[in-house]
Amino acid sequence: MDLFDHAMKDRIVREAPLAARMRPRTLDEFEGQEEIVGEDRLLRRAIQADRLFSSILLWGPPGTGKTTLAMIIANTTESHFVTISAVLAGKADLRRIIKATEERRKLYGKRTILFVDEVHRWNKAQQDALLPHVETGTITLIGATTENPYFEVIGALVSRSRIFQLRPLEDEDVHRVIQRALTDLEHGYGSRQVQLDQNALEHLIRVSGGDARNALNALELAVESTPPDENDLIHLTLDVAQESIQRRAVLYDKDGDAHYDTISAFIKSVRGSDPDAALYWLAKMLYAGEDPRFILRRLLILAAEDIGLADPMGLVVTSAAVQAFEFVGLPEGVYALVEATLYLATAAKSNTTSAYFKAYKYIEEKGVVEVPQHLKDANRDGKALGHGKGYKYPHTHPGHHIGQGYLPSSLLGTYFYRPSEQGYEAQVAERLDRWRAAQRKALDLDGTLEPSDLADQEIDAIKKKHTMRRNRPT
Repeated sequence: MDLFDHAMKDRIVREAPLAARMRPRTLDEFEGQEEIVGEDRLLRRAIQADRLFSSILLWGPPGTGKTTLAMIIANTTESHFVTISAVLAGKADLRRIIKATEERRKLYGKRTILFVDEVHRWNKAQQDALLPHVETGTITLIGATTENPYFEVIGALVSRSRIFQLRPLEDEDVHRVIQRALTDLEHGYGSRQVQLDQNALEHLIRVSGGDARNALNALELAVESTPPDENDLIHLTLDVAQESIQRRAVLYDKDGDAHYDTISAFIKSVRGSDPDAALYWLAKMLYAGEDPRFILRRLLILAAEDIGLADPMGLVVTSAAVQAFEFVGLPEGVYALVEATLYLATAAKSNTTSAYFKAYKYIEEKGVVEVPQHLKDANRDGKALGHGKGYKYPHTHPGHHIGQGYLPSSLLGTYFYRPSEQGYEAQVAERLDRWRAAQRKALDLDGTLEPSDLADQEIDAIKKKHTMRRNRPT
C-alpha cells in the first residue's frame, strides 16, 4: 500500500457515517442482547474462547447488532474470516471461497469463518451449494437475516446451525449508544461541543424503534445540520431532534414475522370485541404501508367465520367497505376500512359457520351416501327412474315448512349446526328448534346425533385440503 492508498483509506474511515464509525469492536462495547451475549452466555463464551465451531444464524430486525456481532467475531478469532453479501454474491463466488478455504486448511491448518449477510436472499440452489461444506466443517457459517430462518433458510442448513434471535434494543441500550457517540473522541463527537437536551434525547430514543443505526443516523443529521453558536456549542433541542427523525421506524416487513404477527393481533382484537386494540393494530399496519386490500380480505373472512349469523350485516358491511374502498381509494377510503373494523369489533360474535367442517369430516370418515330418491333432480329422470318422487314442496304448507327428511336415511337426525344464542342467531335458534321438532315428529325419530366440535388443528387440516383441491391442476 503506497502513501496515496493509505491516505485514501484514512479518509474513507473518517468520512464514514457515524453509525459505521461507532460500530462496536469488542463485546464490552456491544449494547443489548443480554440473553445472547451477556455474561456466561453460550455465544459470548464461544466468541471469547475462539471456539465457534458450529455454524450460527443471527436473526433479527435491522439495527439490532447482527453484522456487528459478526465483525466482533472477526476481530477476535484466529480463524480466517470472509464476508460476503447474499445480494451481490452467487455460486461462482462461493466456489472461489470454498477452493481458497480448502487450500488454506491444507497448507496452514487454518479454519475459515464465512459471514453471509442477508443469507435469506440466496435461493434454495445457492443455499444447497453451501450445505456440504458446512456439514463437513470446511467452513463455519455465520448467517445474518431479517427474515424467519425457519421459513427462508433451507431446513438442512437450519438443522446444522444454532439460531440466535436478536430483539429490538431496549430504551436503555439506545441511550447508552447515543451517549457513547457523544463522548467518543476518536469515532464520535467527543472532540466537539454538543449539548443534547433531555427531551431531545428522549425523542431520539423513543422514535428509533430499538434500532441503534436509526438513532445514530438521526443524531448525526442533527449534529451536522446544526450550526454552532459563537462559543462553538452545537445545541440540539427537541425541535432539532424532531426534524432529524420525524417518523417512528415501525418494524414491519410485508413478507416477514412482523407482518403476520401484526395482522394476527388485529384479527384477534376484532374477534375479542376490543375496538380500541383493533384500531391500534390497524393504524400500525397502515402506517407501515400495508395494502388495505389485504386487511379487507381478512375482515371478510372474519365476518363470516367469527361474526356469522350472530350479525349477518357484518358480512354486508364489510363487503360494502371493500367496494367503497375500491371506488374511493386512499386516503379517504380508510374511513370505509375503519367502519368495517369497528362494526365487526362491536358486533355479536358466533363461529357456528365452522359447523361445515363437522360435515366435511363426517364425509371424510364415513364416505359419501347416495342422495335420497325424493331429493334427486326430477327434470331429467323423473319419469323413467322416479327421481324426485315423494318430494313435498315447503311453500305449499303452513309456515312454508314441512317435516320431511333432507339427509340420507342413515343420517336422519344428525345435527351438524347448533346455533348460538348471540344476536340475530338467537332468533335462528328458536325457529330451527321448531323446525327440527316438526321433522323429528314427521319422521318418527327417537334420537338425534350431534357430532362433537373440532379442534383448531382439525379445522386447519381441512382448510389445507381445500387449498390443495383448489390448486390441483385441471
